[in-house]
Amino acid sequence: MNIFDLDNWVEIFSVIRKNKLRTFLTGFSISWGIFMFCLLLSAGNGLKNGVSANFESTATNRLEIWARRTSKPYRGFPDKRRINLDEKDMRLIKNTPETSTLTGVVWINADFTYKTFNISGDIQGVNPVYQKTNGIKIIDGQGRFLNDMDMKENRKVIVINKALREALFQDKNPVGERLIADSLSYLVIGVYHENAWGNDYKAYIPVTTAQLLYQKGWQVDNIPFTVEGLNTLEDNEIFENELRQQLANLHVFDVSDKRAIGIWNRLEDYLQTQGVFNGISLFIWIIGIGTLLAGIISVGNIMLITVRERTREFGIRKALGAKPRSILGNILMESVAITSIFGYIGMFLGVGLGELVNSALENVESDMTNIFRNPTIEVSVALGAMFILIVSGVIAGYYPALKAVSISPVEAMREE
Repeated sequence: MNIFDLDNWVEIFSVIRKNKLRTFLTGFSISWGIFMFCLLLSAGNGLKNGVSANFESTATNRLEIWARRTSKPYRGFPDKRRINLDEKDMRLIKNTPETSTLTGVVWINADFTYKTFNISGDIQGVNPVYQKTNGIKIIDGQGRFLNDMDMKENRKVIVINKALREALFQDKNPVGERLIADSLSYLVIGVYHENAWGNDYKAYIPVTTAQLLYQKGWQVDNIPFTVEGLNTLEDNEIFENELRQQLANLHVFDVSDKRAIGIWNRLEDYLQTQGVFNGISLFIWIIGIGTLLAGIISVGNIMLITVRERTREFGIRKALGAKPRSILGNILMESVAITSIFGYIGMFLGVGLGELVNSALENVESDMTNIFRNPTIEVSVALGAMFILIVSGVIAGYYPALKAVSISPVEAMREE
């Protein structure tokens, strides 16, 4: 049967028009199936993109340790003994094969003053690599982050966050201005932004400067570092246990005392989250494919009804000399037409709704974007679903069509 033959298509659409309700209900099932398929994938992608964006704000292979107090007596030492981190701990971590970058961090609560403005906030002493591991972005045209010369020369320079700039300097570019923090004068060299909860007033200075000015000596409050080669939860657990054992040996505390040293493993959180999302994605695909199958089954059922109703017509055609191939092609083309038209409508609505929601989220600043972002699917995925639906529609219509052409003209004309 020639698919470019206009007469064939006129005949197909005339058959469809004679059965408007049946065709609409079948088409609705197909449209609804692919619409829900696109909608579910869009929602799953939106949730995954939102949570993944939060991980992108800092390095996913990041760990951090901080000192606390022991909760158990050990080797003559009492419990509640304060553990202090210093250069020895940094050397220990740096010398582990898995460590790629690290920095010590010194925390200071400070009162910031600029002219008549005063506000309380936090200062962190860090080194330049902290910018990369924590996703800190310098605002365009507003300076730079700390560098190695700032560290080496113990410079009294400071990088403030956007909230602190707005509170003290309003719309003024503060780079080059002098800022007072706890009676100490710092030169503002940059303004940064980072994806973090809250609107706290924060600033960074060189860790060497913090240790010198605030009498920290070689001590640090916590040690963030990144690792390489830990790709599974099992690898992370082994690394954590070995690290805790080494720290326990260094500071002489019971390795089973989890309160002595705090360890935050962002990589472990990331791997666990990815595992959860892989499960969610699999569930969404199963539900989506199930909705597509519902549409395919509807096509098969409607074609069975069509063949049954038109059996007498097919018998007359065969008696007049119509070839089985012609009848088979007519039924298959009807199946493809119904599947393609209503499938495209469902795909258009599903993809369009995802794009509409995405556009609305981009134009609204809300905490919602921290957990739900870019709820769309790739057009290639939607087109692939359409292709599968059409092919399935052909398969669903093939067996009823084959049954139609296998009936002899005499038997067919006896059908009521």
